[in-house]
Amino acid sequence: MHGYGPMPQQPTTSRPSPATLTTVRVILVALTVLSCGLLGWAPMLRLAIVTRKPRDWFLLVVVVALNIGLFAFIMATPDDPDQMSDAAALFMMLWILGLLAGVITYYLYAEIRHYNTLGAPAPYGAPVHPAPPLPYQQQHLAPHQQHQPQQHQPQPQPQQHQRPNPYTAPTPPPTPTPAPQRLDQVRAELDELSDYLRKENKDSRDGEGR
Repeated sequence: MHGYGPMPQQPTTSRPSPATLTTVRVILVALTVLSCGLLGWAPMLRLAIVTRKPRDWFLLVVVVALNIGLFAFIMATPDDPDQMSDAAALFMMLWILGLLAGVITYYLYAEIRHYNTLGAPAPYGAPVHPAPPLPYQQQHLAPHQQHQPQQHQPQPQPQQHQRPNPYTAPTPPPTPTPAPQRLDQVRAELDELSDYLRKENKDSRDGEGR
């Protein structure tokens, strides 16, 4: 169980400058070529130390065994080249070329790939600011806050006032039927008509009496 203190930071492997890497590679490749592959274990040893992979350590043992076998084969051949058979000379030449090609190719490929995974080197003098650790109180409260369920309180919904629809025309109020006024007008006309008839009857009677 880990405490609430800051987590320990793992040490990161620093990457040398490109000039240093190029110089080391040139020296190791030159030693391998000039020694006809007998020093091929040197670049493989550096590669195994840099990458720290079991595969590279296993290949280092294989290269050392091939170098020992090549050295023993060379010592077993006669000093006079005329006394060496063509098959022995061809076998030794293929052995040397295969050892050179395999060691140099794999060493350069594996080391370049290893340093590419580390990323670009930091500029000289650039300070590295580690991330500040969380305070004890925040680290102590963070797990409890994650396990506490959030209580949902019902919020009162505001009353929604029904707004009139602007797209519907307002309904006009019902027009009252002018029944009383119409009746009054008809009654007045009938009264006038009756007065007129009475007047006519009176005039006709007066004319007959004369």
